[in-house]
Amino acid sequence: MTDRASSHDATAPRPRREKPRPWRIGDIIDGRALRVRLSTAALDSIGDEDAARACALDILHQALFRGRMIAQERLQEGADGLDTARLLSAVQDEVLSALFDFTTVHVFRAHNPTEGERMAVMATGGYGRGVLGPGSDIDLLFVRSYKATAWAESVIEYMLYMLWDMGLKVGHAFRTIEECIRLSEEDVTIKTSILDARHLFGDAGLAAEMKAAFRERAIEGKDVEFIAAKLAERDNRHGAKGEARYVVEPNVKDGKGGLRDLQTMFWILKHLYGGETLEEVMETGFLDPRERRTFLRAARFLWSVRCHLHFMTGREEDRLSFDLQPEMARRFGYVDRGERLGVERFMKRYFIVAKEVGVLTRILSARLEAARKKADTGPLRRMLAGDGARPIDEPGFIIETGRLSVTDEDTFRTDPVQMLRLFTVADRYGLDLHPFALTEVMRSLSQLTPAHRESDEARRIFLEAATSYRDPAGTLRLMNEAGVLGRFLPEFGRIVAQTQFNMYHHYTVDEHTLRAVATLSDIEHNRLDAHPLPHKVFQKLRRRQNVYLAMLLHDTGKGRGDQQEVGALTARAASLRLGLSDSDATEVAWLVGHHLEMSETAQKRDISDPRTIAQFARLCETEERLRALYVMTVADICAVGPGVWNAWKGQLLAELYKNTAAALADGRPDEEGVTADLQERAEDRRWAVTEALGGLTETQGALEGAYWAGFEVEELVWHGRVLKDSEDAEVIVKARAREDGSGVALLVSCRDRVGLFADLAGAMAGQSANIVSAQVFTSETGRVMDVFLLQNECGELFAAGDPHRLEALERAVFSAAGHGAVGSVSLPSRRVGRREAAFLVEPKVSFDDTESAEYTVIDLSGRDRPGLLYEITREISEMGLSIGSAHVGSYGERVFDAFYVRKGIGGKSLDAATKSALKERLLAVLSRDEPEAPATPVRQLKRARSADSF
Repeated sequence: MTDRASSHDATAPRPRREKPRPWRIGDIIDGRALRVRLSTAALDSIGDEDAARACALDILHQALFRGRMIAQERLQEGADGLDTARLLSAVQDEVLSALFDFTTVHVFRAHNPTEGERMAVMATGGYGRGVLGPGSDIDLLFVRSYKATAWAESVIEYMLYMLWDMGLKVGHAFRTIEECIRLSEEDVTIKTSILDARHLFGDAGLAAEMKAAFRERAIEGKDVEFIAAKLAERDNRHGAKGEARYVVEPNVKDGKGGLRDLQTMFWILKHLYGGETLEEVMETGFLDPRERRTFLRAARFLWSVRCHLHFMTGREEDRLSFDLQPEMARRFGYVDRGERLGVERFMKRYFIVAKEVGVLTRILSARLEAARKKADTGPLRRMLAGDGARPIDEPGFIIETGRLSVTDEDTFRTDPVQMLRLFTVADRYGLDLHPFALTEVMRSLSQLTPAHRESDEARRIFLEAATSYRDPAGTLRLMNEAGVLGRFLPEFGRIVAQTQFNMYHHYTVDEHTLRAVATLSDIEHNRLDAHPLPHKVFQKLRRRQNVYLAMLLHDTGKGRGDQQEVGALTARAASLRLGLSDSDATEVAWLVGHHLEMSETAQKRDISDPRTIAQFARLCETEERLRALYVMTVADICAVGPGVWNAWKGQLLAELYKNTAAALADGRPDEEGVTADLQERAEDRRWAVTEALGGLTETQGALEGAYWAGFEVEELVWHGRVLKDSEDAEVIVKARAREDGSGVALLVSCRDRVGLFADLAGAMAGQSANIVSAQVFTSETGRVMDVFLLQNECGELFAAGDPHRLEALERAVFSAAGHGAVGSVSLPSRRVGRREAAFLVEPKVSFDDTESAEYTVIDLSGRDRPGLLYEITREISEMGLSIGSAHVGSYGERVFDAFYVRKGIGGKSLDAATKSALKERLLAVLSRDEPEAPATPVRQLKRARSADSF
C-alpha cells in the first residue's frame, strides 16, 4: 500500500479535491467557434496579410494557452499524467487543425487541386500516440502523393512559422509514401516514428494508403529485426544514462525503469499485433491482466511526474533533480512522517514503480528471447508454446529455451519454499529465469508466509543464495526484483526503494546494498586489481557467511533512528531467525552495529596517533572482527557511487588495518603497547631512509617518531631528497603527484609560527586546490614539516598533466610560508546551485579531549564551499591555537572535518572558555552565506537534535 498523507495530518497540504470528471475536448476548445474567429480575422484583414496573420496567431495562441492552463489545473486537482498528456494532445490537435484550415482556405487556397497537391498531415512520435508532455516536441509528418509542389511547400512553411511563433518546438518531415518506407528500412528511429503515425487532417485517403503500405512492406515479416533493434537501442540508452535503475536523480523519460522502457514494450507489441491506442495494444494477450494493470499504473504515475516536471520548470525537463524533488513530493501529497522526509517517501514510491517497470521489461525481454530461439520451428507469434523443454536433476524444475523454469503452474503454490530454491538452482547452473517461472513467482508471493521463514530448509536455501561462491549479488538482485527477498527477509524489505535525501549516496538503499554484496564477492575472488590487501585479508576470514550476511543487513537500520544501533538489533534478530548460532548472530550484529567506525576513524582521525590505534583495537577486540570490518568497509565505500572510492581512502584504511592488526597480534592493544610498536616501526624506517640517502638532514633527523611511523619508506626518502636539495633554504616547498593517483603530495618546510597553517591553506584555496589531508610535524629545532594531500574539486588528481599549474601552486605556497599572513585571499567563486540549495545543512562543532593525549580534536560539519578550510583554520589561528593535523572529508554537499589543535606551539589542550569562544566563531563561518532550504517538521526536529548534541 502506498504510504500517503492522511487528510487529518496537520503537516499535510490542503486536502485535494476529488479527481476531475472526464474531459470532452469540446468543453475546452470549441473547434467550430475557433474556425469562425479565424475566418472573421481573415475577412476583416483582406488586403493586409500581416494583420491577418498576427490576428490569427493571437487567436490560436490564446486557445492553446487556455487548453494548457486547463490541463495544468486538472493535473493539480488530481488528474493523472496520462489523462493530462492526452488532453494536451487533443488541444494541440484542435489548434493545428484550425491552423491548417486557415492556411489552406484563407492564405494558400488551391482552387483546382491537382493530384500533386494531395497532402496528408500526420502526428508522429509521442504526439502520434496521442500523448504530449507540456514541454514536448510536436512531431509532424507531411505526406505527399509524389513530387513536391509550390503550394504544398508554401502551406508547410506558413504553418511551421506560425507554430514556431507560438513558442512550440516542431519536428517535421515532408515525404512520399515510398520515401517513408525506404527510410524506415534504413533507420529504426524513423520506423518507430512512423509506427506511431496518426492522421490529423488533410487527405485521409493518402494517410490510409501510407499506413497500409507501411504495414505491408515495413512491418509484416520483420518482427525479429525490429525487436532486436529496439532492445539494442534500449541497452544503449541505459548505458548512456547509467545502468542503475535506482540512481537518486532519475531521468523520468530515458532512465532505466522510465517511460521510454514502457514505450519500448508498447512499440514491440504494436509491431507484433497492431492496434492504435495504448489500451488496444495492451489487450493483445501478450501480457496477462495483472501485468497490463501494472503497465497502465506505471504509465499514469510516470506521466504524472513528467507533466508536473514540465509545468514546474516551464520546459522539457525530464530529470527529477534534487531541487525539484521536494516540490514534486508536495504536489503528490507526501509529507514528513516519523523520521522520514516527505521527499524520501515520494522517491520510494517512484523507485517502486521503476522496479515494477523493470520486472515487466525483464519478463517481456525473456519472452521475446525465448520466442526468437523458437523462430526456426514456428512463427514468432506462437511465443512460448512449451516445446524445447528438457529435464534437470532438480525436482520441480526444467530448462526451457535456455532458461530455468518450473514443471507446472502449481509448483510454488504446492511448495512455496520452491520459490527460494528457484534462485539457488539458477545460480548453481548459471541460468537466467524463464518468464513463466518469474511470473508464477510473483503470482504466488502471498503463499510464502512467515511460517516458512522458520523452516530449516528455507533457511538453508536462503543462506546458500546470500553467500553463494558464484554470484550472490546477482541471485539476490533477481530475488529482490521478484519480491521474494523482501518477503522472506522483512528487514531487507523495509529498505527496498528507500532513498536518502543527500548528494553523497548515488543509489537507493537496497541498490547500494546489493552493489556492496557484489563488491564483497569481487574482493573474495580477487576481481578488483586496485584492492590487493582486501583480498588477502578476506582469505584469512574463518566465517565468510557472517560477513556476507552482515553486508546484506548493514543498512537495515536506516531511516529508523541511529542506523548502527537499530541495524545491530535488526541484524541479530534476522540472524537468529535464519538459524545462526548465538555467537554468529552476535558477530553479525557487531559488524552491522559498527560498520561505519573504520571509515570514520581512518578519514577523520590521526591514525599515526597511538591512542587512536589503541582505541580502535579495543573496539575490534579480535583479529577476525578487524578483518571482517575492513573488507566490509572497502565494499561499502566502493558501492556508494562512481568516484567515491579513491586510492587515498584505500591507503588510509590499509594503514589503519595494519597498525591495528599489529597491535592485536602482539596481544598489547593498549596505548603503551601500540606506542612501542609504532616506535619500533619508526626506528626501522629511519634506518632504511638513512641508508638510502647516506644520512639525514638536520630537519628530518630532528623529527619525532610519529613522523617516521606516519609514512612509507618511499615517501620518507622523497622528503629527504627534497630537504637535501635545499638544505640551507629558509622555506622549502615541493609538490609531486602520488604514484597511486590519489592526489598531489605537497611538502612544506619552514620556521613554525601561529597562523602558518591558515596561511598555507589560503594559498592553496586560491589555487583551487582542495586539501584532503594535512599532517604537521615540528622538529626540535623549531622547523615544521607539513605534508598535504591535494585533489581538485571533483576528488581527482590536482593539476593532472599541467606542470605549470603545479609550479604556480608552489610559488603561492612559498610566498605564504615566507611572508606571513596572506591577507585577503582571492578565493575561486562558486555559487550554490539549485540542487545544493535543496538540502538543509546544519552546521555542527564539537570537541573531544579523549582522542589524543596532546591535542583537542575539533569535529565540525557544514555545507561545502571553496575556501572553507582556509576560513576555518584562520579562525583557529586567530585564537592563538596550533594545528597538529587536519583530516578533511567531503560527502556530497557536506564537509566533515577534524582538526587536532592545542594552545600555541607545544601547548596543551583547550580549556572550556576557549572552546566556547572558538565554537561560536566556527559556527559563524559554517553558517555564512547559507542558502535557504525547504524547512519541514522532520528537518526542524533534526536541527533541534543537532543543536542539543553540540
